[in-house]
Amino acid sequence: MANDILGPRWGRYYVGPIQFMVCFGAVIACTLLGGQCMKAIYLLSDPNGSMKLYEFVIIFGVLMLILAQIPSFHSLRHINLISLILCLAYSACATAGSIYIGNSSKGPKKDYSLKGDTESRIFGIFNAIAIIATTYGNGIIPEIQATIAPPVKGKMFKGLCVCYTVLTVTFFSVAISGYWAFGSESEGLLLSNFLDDGRPLVPKWFILMTNIFTIFQLSAVGVVYLQPTNEVLERTLADPSSKEFSARNVIPRVVSRSLSVVIATTIAAMLPFFGDINSVIGAFGFMPLDFILPVVFFNLTFKPSKRSPIFWLNITIAVVFSALGVIAAVAAVRQIALDAKTYRLFANV
Repeated sequence: MANDILGPRWGRYYVGPIQFMVCFGAVIACTLLGGQCMKAIYLLSDPNGSMKLYEFVIIFGVLMLILAQIPSFHSLRHINLISLILCLAYSACATAGSIYIGNSSKGPKKDYSLKGDTESRIFGIFNAIAIIATTYGNGIIPEIQATIAPPVKGKMFKGLCVCYTVLTVTFFSVAISGYWAFGSESEGLLLSNFLDDGRPLVPKWFILMTNIFTIFQLSAVGVVYLQPTNEVLERTLADPSSKEFSARNVIPRVVSRSLSVVIATTIAAMLPFFGDINSVIGAFGFMPLDFILPVVFFNLTFKPSKRSPIFWLNITIAVVFSALGVIAAVAAVRQIALDAKTYRLFANV
């Protein structure tokens, strides 16, 4: 769309890089979260264990390295279905666990007070807006898949309806129950709250099951979000005249995909701040893609009258979210800088 409406330079140097960053950032976030879930399982069996978070991130990265060799988007259709089922399963487990802990005497004292000074709270608001943009920007994958074959409009609408139904049900149930149970002590990974100084607040088998569901689902999501990166690299390195599984295409594919996973794993291990990564992706990626560019495209394509409400509504949306995006970007970078002072690289958080 950017190529056709704004010109090839906008598509190549602005929209394309943003989409690339969003997808690759999601791979980094999935790798980090997968490592955190593996560490949670390890702490269940050995609360005083000496293994560090970055070691588990590397282990999850190895799993991703294997799955990344799946040839194409079409090959992932069954993995996508399994991913959907696992998403519903571990969200239901997280919600049920939070309600159980919130109603039991084992749970922590509920504290809903806001922490930090006024400046931190204000930046925290914009940081949260960026994270929300990331959360509800997941529709980018159904949109990409819907453009592969006609009819585009019908498939995209159905895909997005399913996507946002699942998003709304899972995120709201986990967020509300989690905040009710743990208040301001809620972690970026809610499952971390199910352990209190190594002491499980729910049955061990329940934590183990939920984390296993999460690990499998994250591996599926990570592989899906890795595909656009693969397409960019293989468009340059592959030879269309050779067969898909010829040595000429297999060797560059294995090398490029493996290198992508290694880079993502290294970044995830170095900067283990899941919330910060989400806010950066939201501020720099999803806000322009979801809230600014669509309304600009609409005005430039359909050219509504400058006296019509739709024209000025689109202009207002673009201006407001441009300002929000800039402030959220500053807040995201600021939070990473603060966390970097608190924690060293490869921190065991």
